[in-house]
This record gives sequence, C-alpha cells and structure tokens, in this order.
Amino acid sequence: MDGMTRHRGESQAHPARRLRTPPANQPVGTTGGDGPAHLVVSEVTVRFAGLTALDAVSFTVAPGSVHALIGPNGAGKSTCFNVLSGVYRVTSGSVRFGGAELTSLRPHRVAALGVARTFQNIALSPHLTVRDNLMLGRHRLTRAGFVSAGLRLPSARREAVRHGARVEEIAAFAGVGEALPVPVGLLPYGVQKRVELARALCMEPRLLLLDEPVAGMNGGERREMAALIRSVRESLGISVLLVEHDMGMVMRIADAVTVLDFGRRIADGPPEEVQRDPEVVRAYLGDFDSGGLGGEA
Repeated sequence: MDGMTRHRGESQAHPARRLRTPPANQPVGTTGGDGPAHLVVSEVTVRFAGLTALDAVSFTVAPGSVHALIGPNGAGKSTCFNVLSGVYRVTSGSVRFGGAELTSLRPHRVAALGVARTFQNIALSPHLTVRDNLMLGRHRLTRAGFVSAGLRLPSARREAVRHGARVEEIAAFAGVGEALPVPVGLLPYGVQKRVELARALCMEPRLLLLDEPVAGMNGGERREMAALIRSVRESLGISVLLVEHDMGMVMRIADAVTVLDFGRRIADGPPEEVQRDPEVVRAYLGDFDSGGLGGEA
C-alpha cells in the first residue's frame, strides 16, 4: 500500500488506501478471468406463477464503471440481482459476463468467474472476528485440501500466510484494518457494512454487486462508503453494479443509471439524462426541483 486515495469534496474519516492488484501469476487472489469485462443483460424475463417480476430487461455494465440500478420497491431490482448471482433462473433472455453465459450457472460457478455480492441485510458471522470473516471470502481461492490444511503441511502454511497478508491489505483499503481482531458483532453498523464490502473484495472479483450499500447509515457513514466505492472503481478497476435508494449518492458516483418500474426498464443512460426523463420523474424520483435528488454522498 503506497499512500492514501482521496477524492475532491470528500470529508472521509477513513480514506481508502491504495490496494495493489495481484499479478496475473500470483497463486493467491486470481479471479479465473482475464481482466475487465462487460456485463450484458439482454431481454431478461422472469416469471413466478404467472407474476412477471422482470419483463424483457436489458442493460450493459461497462468495464470499470459504477452502474446504478434504481426503482421503487417491487420494481424488480432484487430479482435482477438474484438472476445475476445465479440464485434465480430466467424464463427467457441472456446474461453474459465477458465470454460466459451466467443464466445456467449455480452461484458458486458465477462467483468463480469473478462476481461477488453484498446484501441489503448484513450477512456476516457476528461472533467471528473481522479477520476470520474476511478469510471466509478467500475460501474459493484456497488450493490446499482438507488433509494438507489439517496436517499443516508446508504448502498449506505458506498459502495461509499469503491469504492472511492479502486480507490485511484489503482490510486497510476498506478502512477496517484496526478492527481485524474484533468480533464483527461488536462493531458499529456502518463499519460492519464496510467489512462486508471488504469480504467481497477478498474474493478478488471483477464485478461487485452491491445491494443497498448505504441503507441505514448516517450522513458521515454514507460519505465514507461512497468514497470507498469510488476507490474500488478508480484504484482497482473493478466494475460495480449497485442497487440504492439514496439518489444523492447515485447521481454523484454512478457513471450510468438503469431505472426499473414494475419489472420494466423505463430509462437507461448517464445520470444527468435519467434524472430529466419525464417517465422516471413520474414513476419514482419525484420533482427534482423540490428535492427529489436529495441525500448525501
């Protein structure tokens, strides 16, 4: 780590440190992919017992960009995330990440392609330390088998040391390095959210799916998380697709925005264009001149 990353206009208590991207030949931390890739969602339809949750939805997440997926409750955002992470199957349509078709893959296979996800409700083990929670994120990258790890063979010990060093590096990047020995359940809510993002980074992803990353946070915590997400894109070149209701944050950090309403895409494009779209105003954002884009980032 070679210094601090700070963006103009930020007042962040724990600025993200620069994080070294592992070399392509490094045995720990490889993604199984070949660098940045487009995520292309094409005409995706999902139906449940006659209910159409997604109706021919299409959008593209460009490599190394922050792309926001927004819309009112029930618009289909969570369904879309579940499709992208392999939890739900599509009725029709295609999802391609780089050269891979995701719609037929189980979640662990999607993760192996370099797709990591956080959740709206924190999905950490509260009784484990931050270090142990982050080590869980390294699981798919571990090559040592159960026997060699149990017998503490030299190769397994060397691998554990490499994983531990990478965990410390990522924790520092996310601003949670000092909390590594602390049980997660003892940490403030905003810090837990950053720990969850750090655990996703421990998977060495090429694409991050962030489900309401600032939900429940106060203004200062929102600013810290927004700065961290910017650093993920700018320092690491990782693509980010986020679902978020804080429109102030979305309009400040997103490169592109897709708007869903009742399972349909009603707008897609740069934030400044989407926020002026009359259909978006009617469906979700309200009157922009009277604070429809309120919130802090």
